Amino acid sequence: MIVLQRQEFTLPGRGLPARLRRAAGRIAVEGDVTVRLAGAREARALNREFRHIDRATDVLSFPAGPAASAGGDYAGDILICMPVAEAQARRAGHSLARELLLLAIHGLLHLKGLDHEADGGEMLTAQQRLFAELSRWLP
Repeated sequence: MIVLQRQEFTLPGRGLPARLRRAAGRIAVEGDVTVRLAGAREARALNREFRHIDRATDVLSFPAGPAASAGGDYAGDILICMPVAEAQARRAGHSLARELLLLAIHGLLHLKGLDHEADGGEMLTAQQRLFAELSRWLP
């Protein structure tokens, strides 16, 4: 199950939650995932605390770890920074819904254990393939 926390942010487009569930299924993420849409202040604070980089970033993934996910109940959390996602969508020339899907796929792949900084391109190839498949008919 995908739980979407969005507080003051409006979810763009229809069908995004269903696409997120499909992405989690295709990646074979075991357990529930919380996807939080957050502001720049929260993203910056978490990026500083966990990655020691003092700026807002587009997406952060927090795997639950072996103890929490042993029963397959909880896979982890994904935080997407809405202001960064909006700017990236504008630069890429596509909708915010597409950018959120791309970032969520990226986060789900990290929850599954893939690491684009060390895998020789495997994660980013999987990300692009899955994004192409699931982003059809998104505005």
